[in-house]
Amino acid sequence: MVKMLRNTVLVLFVVVFISVIYNMKNRESDTESALIAEATASAEFKGVFIRAEQPVKYSGNGVLVYNVSDGGRLGNGSVIAEAYPDGSQMTVRREEAAVQKQLDLLKKIQNPGTREAAQPAELSAGIEEIYRNLMLCRDKQDYDEIAGLKDELLVKMSTYQIITGEVSDFSQQIIDLQYRLSQLKVQEKTATEVISSPRSCYFVSYCDGYEETLNKSALDTLTADQLLEIEDKRSDDPRVVGKLIDGYSWYLAGVVDNSHQEYKVGDYVRIRPESSQDIFSAEVLDIRDDGNQKKSVLILACREFSSELVQHRTENIELVRGTYRGLKVPREAIRFVTAEETEGEGENAVTKEVTYKGVYVLKGEQVQFKKIDVIYEGSNYVLSSLDHTGDDSYLVLYDDIMIEGVDE
Repeated sequence: MVKMLRNTVLVLFVVVFISVIYNMKNRESDTESALIAEATASAEFKGVFIRAEQPVKYSGNGVLVYNVSDGGRLGNGSVIAEAYPDGSQMTVRREEAAVQKQLDLLKKIQNPGTREAAQPAELSAGIEEIYRNLMLCRDKQDYDEIAGLKDELLVKMSTYQIITGEVSDFSQQIIDLQYRLSQLKVQEKTATEVISSPRSCYFVSYCDGYEETLNKSALDTLTADQLLEIEDKRSDDPRVVGKLIDGYSWYLAGVVDNSHQEYKVGDYVRIRPESSQDIFSAEVLDIRDDGNQKKSVLILACREFSSELVQHRTENIELVRGTYRGLKVPREAIRFVTAEETEGEGENAVTKEVTYKGVYVLKGEQVQFKKIDVIYEGSNYVLSSLDHTGDDSYLVLYDDIMIEGVDE
């Protein structure tokens, strides 16, 4: 009898042990911690850039050498480009610019004031900081910023070499560069034609044929069908030098779905063109439709300007409606619970049924219902607001959300 009881106890002990382990693993697989997450609500559309533009042309004879880059600022009378009989001057001018840039950097390093103000520890810290910024710009694909950082890094590293005695100076390199620059000056030829700017403006080195039609006066009459037909193209006219852009204000038009009245005149939105890593602020200038709100014409006005914004006539635009931060809740864990609530006191008390959206959470061995305040809905999850911290009836950070195993 004692042996039988002992075996029975051992069997029950094993069963209980296996049950505890199984329930622990099952519980872990059926719960998910409430963690903070971020989401961006956005929509994409084909945007059409509308600016005050004027085409610039020349005789078409010779090869153009530009003195200003796309998006560059021009003053009244500034030289836009020069025409030469052949393309050899392009190579000469390009090398001249590169040599002159190196010469300027070496003269800056060689300047006694630069060396006297520099300390090895400060230079070393500056070099490390520039290196980190270079890695950041690489990840952001901000190649324009990389070029400036590269020059700054060269100055600091060369200065460090001089004050630590690794090199004496760069006098010989400066002499060599000056000699090379004088050789290039001899190879320069007189331009057959000079194209100058008649006023202060910005410049872009291409035309697409829409310069005369897509302007501010066309904003009130553009239709959804017209916008969808506009193409991103380049003119093949051999006389085209580029175009002048007046001011830094411009407009963006596109066809969007406004059936939920998400966009209203006067609202400010944020836009991100496909060709840029930057986000620009824009005002909703007009929104109209021909009875079909799913094909509404959206007109935005923007006063921010960059070289990326003038590279295309049409471009995919991400319209950022908002960025949300909250507790991430799996959609499959959401439940609806109905409870009775009493408002008022005494004879004026009124009892009514209220339905709450929320989730079940596991608190030790107990299951509790926690309400959620949805601020964003994704495909398979939602974000619950963080504004209810301190209210035990709402989901809080690190709560164990039960995914399965609870009846609605």
